[in-house]
Amino acid sequence: MSNDAQQVLSGIKVIELAAWTFVPTAGAVLADWGADVLKIEHPETGDPQRGLINSGMVSGAGGVNHFIEQPNRGKRSVAIDVSHPDGLELLMKLVEQADVFVTNLLPESRERLGVDVDAIRARNPKIIYARGHGYGSKGEQINRGGFDLAAFWARGGIGEAYTSSAPDAYPPVQRPAFGDVVAGFAIASGIVGALFKRERTGESSVVDVSLLNMAMWQLAPDIVGAGVTGQNVPKFNLAESPNPAVGFFPTSDGRHLAFVLLQSDRFWEDFCTRMVREDLINDERYSDQKVRFVNRKDCIIEIRKAFGAHPLAHWQEKFADFDGVWDVVQSALDVHSDPQAQVNGYLPRLTNTSGVDFAVVDSPVQFDERPNASRRAPEHGEHTDEVLQELGLDWDEIIAHKSSGAIL
Repeated sequence: MSNDAQQVLSGIKVIELAAWTFVPTAGAVLADWGADVLKIEHPETGDPQRGLINSGMVSGAGGVNHFIEQPNRGKRSVAIDVSHPDGLELLMKLVEQADVFVTNLLPESRERLGVDVDAIRARNPKIIYARGHGYGSKGEQINRGGFDLAAFWARGGIGEAYTSSAPDAYPPVQRPAFGDVVAGFAIASGIVGALFKRERTGESSVVDVSLLNMAMWQLAPDIVGAGVTGQNVPKFNLAESPNPAVGFFPTSDGRHLAFVLLQSDRFWEDFCTRMVREDLINDERYSDQKVRFVNRKDCIIEIRKAFGAHPLAHWQEKFADFDGVWDVVQSALDVHSDPQAQVNGYLPRLTNTSGVDFAVVDSPVQFDERPNASRRAPEHGEHTDEVLQELGLDWDEIIAHKSSGAIL
């Protein structure tokens, strides 16, 4: 562990038997906060996301596989075949020294491999056992796999909520790992809560987070509202926003501005003046929120017409000291040069084994105003020998395990 790592969870050891992004994100957050996270990978295949560069799904510029780096930074990789009897015993010896065991294996796989709650607790009764699910820990679908496009975006209602009201519209496709990263952070938060409980009471916990529940939490206002009213909450139509001063407005150079003037009467005069549309201030159709609601379609057209007359830079200057809430719609690439992201350390830069420098997104909780991520993701099995030596194995024993196929 580097000297500049967070010390919030210093001394906490985590065993992560998981792949892809959802549950490994939890491990990355715990590593960001100072925990020693051991990523257990199969000696031959490793985390399947390591192969995305070879398959062409990830460009891997400079040899950087961002689907590995983002959810695995700060960990140590230990290549153990858990299905091998000797490999399982090595895992259990690590479990005996650990505080947390976290996995995304399905229940039938956990039982078959001998790593379910009872088996792990038999070797360490005080360990926190954390599970990431597609559809929860109970019911007929507990053994159903669930990537976030299906279990989070589709099943949880988010895709439908953002679908156009046009009769032939398809649900929009979510961005990569959109649900995984928030659900992974929820697992990390739950683990910290369980550690606190154990500190207070001495009792260990089983922590569960599902992609389905995470989606419902994200969409809670819609879901609760639907239950109360008996119908879906109407979809937001920008052309008919109840408040014309809330929405997205295109500029002449193809960019967009977002304004959220919830108290629109308070800002209306200044808003119109900066748009150089003083004629709208006292126009009887738009002079206050009540009449703007009645004439919202025409009002939105007028506002869009004003913003469409000039490029983004013009409006950034015009609204630089505006008291109302607004901002520029940015792309993922734009965020890399965002001064607020830079000054707050939200994009810490790491260096891979080839010496290539790149940025990751920091986990969204800072302690004492310090960024978190400071260590790259491990290479496949990079720390196997080191960790087994820490267990007390000598070189002859390690070589014997390599020869049997139990480890890399």
